[in-house]
Amino acid sequence: MTDFTMEKGADGVAVITWDVPGRSMNVMTMEAWPELEALVDDALADEAVKGIVITSGKETFAGGMDLNVIAKMKESAGDDPAKGLMDGLMGAHGILRKIERAGMDPKTNKGGKPIAAALPGTALGIGLEIPLACHRIFAADNPKAKIGLPEIMVGIFPGMGGTTRLVRKMGAMAASPLLLQGKLNDPKGAMKAGVIDEVVDDPLAAAKEWVLSTPSIVKPWDEKGYKMPGGAPYHPAGFMTFVGASAMVNGNTMGVYPAAKALLSAVYEGALVPFDTALKIEARWFTNVLMNPSSTAMIRSLFINKEALEKGANRPDVPDQKVKKVGVMGAGMMGAGIALVSAQNGIEVVLIDQKQEAADKGRAYVESYLDKGISRKKITPEKKDEILSRITATTEYDALKGADLIVEAVFEDVGVKAEVTKNVLKVVGDDCIFATNTSTLPITELAKASDTPEQFIGIHFFSPVEKMALVEIIKGKETGDRAVAKALDYVRQIRKTPIVVNDARFFYANRCIIPYINEGIRMVKEGVEPALIENAAKLVGMPLGPLQLTDETSIDLGVKIAKATKAAMGDAYDDTTDEVLFWMADEGRLGRKSNAGFYAYDDKGKRQGLWDGLSEKFPVAEEQPELTEVQHRLLFAQVLEAVRALEDGVLMDIREGDVGAILGWGFAPWSGGPFSWLDMLGAEYAAERCDSLTDAHGERFACPALLREMAEKGQSFYGRFGTGVDSKAA
Repeated sequence: MTDFTMEKGADGVAVITWDVPGRSMNVMTMEAWPELEALVDDALADEAVKGIVITSGKETFAGGMDLNVIAKMKESAGDDPAKGLMDGLMGAHGILRKIERAGMDPKTNKGGKPIAAALPGTALGIGLEIPLACHRIFAADNPKAKIGLPEIMVGIFPGMGGTTRLVRKMGAMAASPLLLQGKLNDPKGAMKAGVIDEVVDDPLAAAKEWVLSTPSIVKPWDEKGYKMPGGAPYHPAGFMTFVGASAMVNGNTMGVYPAAKALLSAVYEGALVPFDTALKIEARWFTNVLMNPSSTAMIRSLFINKEALEKGANRPDVPDQKVKKVGVMGAGMMGAGIALVSAQNGIEVVLIDQKQEAADKGRAYVESYLDKGISRKKITPEKKDEILSRITATTEYDALKGADLIVEAVFEDVGVKAEVTKNVLKVVGDDCIFATNTSTLPITELAKASDTPEQFIGIHFFSPVEKMALVEIIKGKETGDRAVAKALDYVRQIRKTPIVVNDARFFYANRCIIPYINEGIRMVKEGVEPALIENAAKLVGMPLGPLQLTDETSIDLGVKIAKATKAAMGDAYDDTTDEVLFWMADEGRLGRKSNAGFYAYDDKGKRQGLWDGLSEKFPVAEEQPELTEVQHRLLFAQVLEAVRALEDGVLMDIREGDVGAILGWGFAPWSGGPFSWLDMLGAEYAAERCDSLTDAHGERFACPALLREMAEKGQSFYGRFGTGVDSKAA
């Protein structure tokens, strides 16, 4: 079985069809390249063939390169991986260049056979780079199709000629959002942008007709006197484009994402030389990115591991638990968000609150969200009505009859949640799974309100539900496999990414993010310049500094968590940060919601900068720490808690630890997550750094026994736990 096949028609058109067996969407593998080349060679050598069309046997054209292959390219590139990668890339470039030149005389640009691409649907990554090497691109008029080069989103860039060809076709300015932001367009948008050439009802028929029309097929960059649209780098207009692009890249990435800088370098340097030399430059920079551990880590966490978790890598072996009807208890912002994503994905929803007014307000939140979607042409009025028809807003518990899942999202109070649990269980069937949405309360304790604790589970949504990709599923001590499977199947239905953890204080995500916040606040008390704290965090890839994050989540919430934690932990509680938090709360500075926190805000709630009054209470020290010291304090505060969660058995799979950290609280995505970052550092160095941080700042940085053992044995986390084996295993 092969990925590419060819049929030569009596009309003189050879149609090469890409149809990977056993896949819903075509992806490119290393083995498929020679197949494609052999068919192209055959068609070019056959005098009866007048032109070639490359198309797909599926509803889509291609989803890109198989990232599982890219992740292993470095490992399989031989003793000199950089040379092996470069040679492999140039081989692929040679095949695409053969398509582009199509048998033309290299000196006169005469002869050759026209080659067109016919795209029935989505074309991403290499699925667009192959068409870009063709002489004309036809796409079906399919508004659901996506066309673009999204590689930058997973830590690489279009390295099979897409970068060089798109810039030469469109100019650096026009190509920048497609390359640097991974922007995707529907076919008409892609044609308007200049990425593809025609949108038609039947792309295969149109492509055949075109190749038989004896068109000119020489690409502009192969013609003498070619000038890049928008100006080359040495042209004043082109120079300013690259100045702006460089500023944009560094402003958006803070310099920690190697792919963005490499892409910009490939574009700039490639624009100064002939096309074939530019391809070599692109390949060299792509090799540089593939050799960087950041790209490997990002691909592993944001694609391979994420996809595995979404497909049920850790799902118990029980029958399908697809949710048909969900009851959502509590119609506040969280409950309304849960109702929204459930109804959007075809699930019948009963949204319950104590008062009808509150329930209606929750449903109105959904309606308002959908209205915004209509205004942005994301959905139709008919789709809005369909989604809303699935939501019943009521105060009547009897409406829950027939529900197979309950998601309770009421006030964070054990007594209140217990009362709701008991009232619900009086109405629903014996096989209904009960899930509590909580971020801090122990699931095992909450399960005591149920007569069937094996059917009780925690589902921790992140706010706002409709935007956040992660859902944390928490197993109580008695939670059964069917409850876990139900939660996982539900999360898959609503198109979120799940992680499953065991019950413990703060579970996994909050357990790791609270030390990050506390470390930032602790440094304020020590006299570290607040701007240094915030910028150190952003310069190492955190989306928000700890002080801004505290403002966003609210300072009074921090006070509440501190008081509850102290009550639970007693003498073991560390109250170092309480002085700062409690003082801020007493001053009425509760964060963004009060337009006053660690930051100052204007009347409209726009952040103006760090609050000057902070230094009056906590003066800035004359001598400030080094940037790296601040960054390591902020990062190690998080990653050591992740290691302890693994040691304690709260976290059962490091893949979930990495994916959950990136999607849950934005842990430096360039690193691939806490465990990937520790692997980059090496266990030995990480343990040494723990020791120096402990000496300087205290026992909270003490090296976990697991990390110490791994340092002594020369192990890595992915070498030891890469497939999610039990954390106690050797």
